[in-house]
Amino acid sequence: MTIETGKEAPAFTLYDNAKNKVSLADYRGKNVVLLFFPFAFSKVCTEELCSVRDNIASFNNTNAQVFGISVDALYSLNRYKEEQQLNFPLLSDFNKTVSRAYDVLYETFAYDMQGVSKRAAFVIDKNGIVQYAEVCATPGDQPNFEAIQETLVSLN
Repeated sequence: MTIETGKEAPAFTLYDNAKNKVSLADYRGKNVVLLFFPFAFSKVCTEELCSVRDNIASFNNTNAQVFGISVDALYSLNRYKEEQQLNFPLLSDFNKTVSRAYDVLYETFAYDMQGVSKRAAFVIDKNGIVQYAEVCATPGDQPNFEAIQETLVSLN
């Protein structure tokens, strides 16, 4: 089921790279940016997440909590976060439940890998409503961060 703007975001609880449980419900009252990405340590994912790292002030200034989500194990995500000095949590969707709920799961990815997250971005407002939804056409594309920022600014 495709996620639509104006609808309630699917609830979830995942572990972050530091082995803490994180629930979307814990962030009611704050804007949330979910950035699904295929794999830690890959070139395009690193470019995307390091760009967010370098521009984290623009997210903080709009009362937004950013989360990166992939199907990588939380141990890999922790090492990736440390190596790239990312300043926002990475969530492990190892069981692929959240990627399925947000309809951003490749059944078959490159090299016949099964069940990899698509590159996608969602902005969820303080009330848990999806205000922006983008699923990139190819894994080499990056989300439209200008549109994401415009959405966040409009929510404040």
